[in-house]
Amino acid sequence: MSIMSYSGGTILAMAGNNCVCIASDLRLGEQMTTIATNMKKVHKLGEKVYIGLGGFHSDAKTVLDKIAFRKNLYELRENRKIKPEVVAEMVSNLLYQHRFGGYFTEPLIAGLDPTTNKPYICCMDTIGCISAPNDFVAVGTGTEYLLGVCEGFWKEGMNSDELFEATAQSMLSAMERDAASGWGVIVYTITKDKVNVKTIKARLD
Repeated sequence: MSIMSYSGGTILAMAGNNCVCIASDLRLGEQMTTIATNMKKVHKLGEKVYIGLGGFHSDAKTVLDKIAFRKNLYELRENRKIKPEVVAEMVSNLLYQHRFGGYFTEPLIAGLDPTTNKPYICCMDTIGCISAPNDFVAVGTGTEYLLGVCEGFWKEGMNSDELFEATAQSMLSAMERDAASGWGVIVYTITKDKVNVKTIKARLD
């Protein structure tokens, strides 16, 4: 088994009309052994910026701590709210710096620009190569089960309610098929006014 699938877990982000959704499952495992059923994989970095970290759990925690520190330093120096694009560059630089002894984690960033509310989503590999499409991105063990379903659910210009529904249904579909993910889905819907957080029940096996 690959070290990237050792801890399990799936994270998905979708972009809509001035809104984004980022969702993850709640399972933490050691291969096929379930360790925790309430594992938080998506973390708030800014007012409208969230990061999800797939892959090996201890490396994901290390990267989160380092990025949270760099983000706080940036906002103190620049005296402004950080943009999701800047977070993506920070994470990419951190991973590339450690490419010869890399962190086994695949970050996913989702958020809105603090001034224009333009949605931004991206993911990257273990050495920080950024992929920033306009529709959806996924990382983790359930990615191969997500992408085809997302193609069916996603459409351009969705509002926040439609985007939540598409994200939730896509994640639930992947939970049915991926043995290393599950125990529910938590979905963050980021709009210009607020962030809605909803937990959805899923398979418990």
